[in-house]
Amino acid sequence: MRFGLNTGDSAWVLVSFAMVLLMTPGLALFYGGMVRAKNLVSVLYMSFVSIAVVTVVWFAYGYGLAFGDDVGGAGVIGWGRWQFLRTTPSVLRGVIPEYVFSMFQLVFAIITLALISGSVANRVRLGPWMVFGVVWVTLVYLPIAHWVFSKGGWINRWGALDFAGGLVVELNSGIAGLALALVLGPGLRFRREGPPEPKNIPLVMAGMGLLWFGWFGFNGGSALTDGALAANAVVNTMMCGCVAMLAWMLLERARFGRFSRLGGTTGALAGLVAITPACGYVNLFGATVLGIVVAVVCTYAVEVKTSVGYDDTLDVVGIHGAGGIVGVILLGFFATGKYGSPTAGLVYGGSVSLLGKQVVAILAVGCYSFVLTYVIGKVVDVLLAFRPSAREEAEGLDTELRIG
Repeated sequence: MRFGLNTGDSAWVLVSFAMVLLMTPGLALFYGGMVRAKNLVSVLYMSFVSIAVVTVVWFAYGYGLAFGDDVGGAGVIGWGRWQFLRTTPSVLRGVIPEYVFSMFQLVFAIITLALISGSVANRVRLGPWMVFGVVWVTLVYLPIAHWVFSKGGWINRWGALDFAGGLVVELNSGIAGLALALVLGPGLRFRREGPPEPKNIPLVMAGMGLLWFGWFGFNGGSALTDGALAANAVVNTMMCGCVAMLAWMLLERARFGRFSRLGGTTGALAGLVAITPACGYVNLFGATVLGIVVAVVCTYAVEVKTSVGYDDTLDVVGIHGAGGIVGVILLGFFATGKYGSPTAGLVYGGSVSLLGKQVVAILAVGCYSFVLTYVIGKVVDVLLAFRPSAREEAEGLDTELRIG
C-alpha cells in the first residue's frame, strides 16, 4: 500500500476534473442545438446555472453527506468531513489531496443535474429550476452517491459494480428526467407535432465533441490513478463509443433506408453512457458487445415516448436511463474479474450473484430517484409554478429570460 502524496495520481485527477467540468458547457451546446432558437439561451442557462448551484451545495454540506463517515453503519448517508471550512488543502484521501478528490466528485453531481434539464427543455422557468436543483441534489443525488461511491455505502459494500457512475449519474438522471417530465406534462409543440427535430446540427456535434473529450476524464479519472486501470477505462470508452455510433447508423440504414441528421451522434452518446459503469471492469471484447447492445436498445428506447405520450424532450430517458441500465446489467456478464474488477461476470466464469446484485441496484436507485424526484417536482410546481404560462411557452423563453 502506498502512503503520502502521489503527485502523478493527483495531477491526473485534477486534469480529469477540468475535463469533466467542460462536459457541462458541452452538454449545454448539445442540448441547445436541438431546441428552437427562441429557447436556446434558456436551455444553455439551465446547464450553466447548475454549475453554480451544485458547487455551493457541495462545499456547504454535500461532500460531507456523500463521502462522510457512514451514519449508523446502515450505508444510507454519510456525515461529517466538513474540513473545507477549517483545514488546509494538504489533507490527503489515500494518495491524493482530499480537495482534489472532492472537486472531481463535484463535477459528477453538476452534470447529473444538468442532464435532467434535457427532459424538460422548453418548458421550465429558471428560478424554480434553481430551487429544484438545490433540493434534488440534497435529497436524491447525495444519498445515491453515498450508496454507490462511498466505501460505507450499502450498494458498494454489497458488491454491486459501478466504475464511473452508471447508477449515480446515468440511470439517476434518466429516471429523474422521466419523473420530472411526468410532473410537468408534455410541451405545447409535443402535443401538436411530436418530438422536435434538431435545429442546429453543427452546434449539436460541437457539444458532442466536448462531451466525448470530457468523458475520458469522467471514466479514466474514476480510477483515481494514472496507471493501467485508467488506461483500460479510457481505451474501453473510446471503443464502445465508436462501435455504438457505427451500429446505430447501420440500424438506421436497415430500418429507414437512410441516415438521420442526428443518428451517429446519438449512437456515440449511447455508447459512452453504457460504458461508464463498466469501463474499468471489462476488456475490449466486452466494450464492443456493450456498444452493439446499447445501440439496439436505445434506438428503440428513444421511440417509446411517442407511443406512451410522455415528453422526454431531448431523450434523457431513452439514452441515459436506458443506456445506463444496459451498462450496469451487462457488467453481470462481461466483468472480467481482472483490472479493477473484484468479481467476474458469467462470461468469465463468475456466478449469477453479480448479475442479481446489478439488477437489485438498478431497481433501488431507479425507484428511489423516481419517487423522490416526482415529489420534489410536484412541491416546487405547486409553490413556485415550475412551468411558464402557455403564452410564454409559445413565445419562447428567451423573449425575456424568465427567472421568476
